[in-house]
Amino acid sequence: MKTAVRYYTRGGNTKKLADAISEAVGVEAETTAEPLSEDVDILFLGSSVYAFGVDDEVEKFIDGINVKVGKVVNFSTAALVKSTYKQVAKLLEKKNIPFAKEEFACKGSFAVMHKGKPNSDDCKAAAEFAKKIVSQGEK
Repeated sequence: MKTAVRYYTRGGNTKKLADAISEAVGVEAETTAEPLSEDVDILFLGSSVYAFGVDDEVEKFIDGINVKVGKVVNFSTAALVKSTYKQVAKLLEKKNIPFAKEEFACKGSFAVMHKGKPNSDDCKAAAEFAKKIVSQGEK
């Protein structure tokens, strides 16, 4: 099963989760500046909420997908809203790319809010989530 991890981060919160997921599934986490170069069964796509939406870089990455993707699994950090799920789902629907119902989301630190988040427990939970997704795909 071919798996990829891509993420966009400004403050490093989403990178922490991407690193935990990449270690758990055994592939390198790369930023969304690195396009997919081959078909993948599972793409873990990480982003964060900026002004109640995802950054334009995430939209550019999704628009640039020109390989087959079995499904995208969202992971995200946010200070005020729950996750980037709805925003990312809309972008993927435009490209007819399958999107998993499961996602991993946690608080991310911003200014004085949620200091230290995501923490080691969040990263462990993200890793376990990723392992579960991959094992389900192998069945």
